[in-house]
Amino acid sequence: MKATLRTVRLTLAEPLRISRSTMSARDAVWLTVEHEGLTGHGEAVTSVYYGLNTTEVERQLHEAALDLGRFGDPESALRDRPAGNRPPAVTAAVEAALLDLCGKRSGVPVHRLLDAKSAQTVPSGPSGPSTPSARTARTIGIVPAERAAAQAHSLADSGFTVIKVKAGAPDPEDDLDRIRAIASAAPRARLLLDPNGAWTSAEALQLLPRYAELGVEAVEQPLAPGDPEALARLAERSPLPLIADEDAVTYEDVRRLAGRVHGVNVKLAKCGGPYAALRIAELIEGSGTELMLGCLTASTLGLAPAVHLADRARWADLDGHLLLADDPWTGIGGADGVVRASDLPGLGVRERRVGREDAA
Repeated sequence: MKATLRTVRLTLAEPLRISRSTMSARDAVWLTVEHEGLTGHGEAVTSVYYGLNTTEVERQLHEAALDLGRFGDPESALRDRPAGNRPPAVTAAVEAALLDLCGKRSGVPVHRLLDAKSAQTVPSGPSGPSTPSARTARTIGIVPAERAAAQAHSLADSGFTVIKVKAGAPDPEDDLDRIRAIASAAPRARLLLDPNGAWTSAEALQLLPRYAELGVEAVEQPLAPGDPEALARLAERSPLPLIADEDAVTYEDVRRLAGRVHGVNVKLAKCGGPYAALRIAELIEGSGTELMLGCLTASTLGLAPAVHLADRARWADLDGHLLLADDPWTGIGGADGVVRASDLPGLGVRERRVGREDAA
């Protein structure tokens, strides 16, 4: 197999402010794996929070690409490649490229490859279960209440029924004003709140009842990550479902929280890809902890693997591609509030433009 890398700049339509930072752009590194005339693609994006700059992502993917050359075909690489010590985002990108290529070679979409995993068989032919789709949340950052209301009204008009609101402004009343404005502008929307770890336990106990009164459905990671026991204790007293995100990175993280928080936000870039996400989904099944599928800001290529799992989650937060000024890939939709996997072979996405390319 031959592998190549390409690095592009993804610019957001407008800067996204959260409690700990403001982001206006990030780099994406695309891995393309070629075998017998067919290609598979995967994407890893840079992340300050996860310590991945452009140089490191390129280096890690370059090494992964060299390792893939040891395998005679993508099926054996997908089955036998070692877990290694690479960052989960890199592992997820490699797995996505291999799944994309394997799906194209067998003529089936990735969601059918994932469904067949437990049976250890590769399905043949295009027929199978219904194509995964989900109503995705759409994120509104920390902006003035008037701006948030205008965004929420526009989103509701476009078909969005779930809105995720960032919180953690220096003055908590600003966050509450934003929620009130959004609820008034989009009264039928389900509201999720994400402080990104900005609150203390004492603040959370004061604020959560107020958000419950305003109709918020669930709150993601209210406390700073690093003390999952504190998050579990808060969940016991919370009037709203609490979803762990930054405290639920690995399988072991989730194992410690299963049954003790109301949900976990599983992002392929932090857990290591679709198969790791499936293992987490199996772990929490029946525990009282429900699955949220989340994402980093990325292109359609980066979001597509998670969309092939979208029907397994209670909450879908798969809007990263919708935040971009110019998405270089297409194939999962979402502009109407619903993301949909394709029934085309592989990931079912196609590129709309090219960037810088480096041979691996």
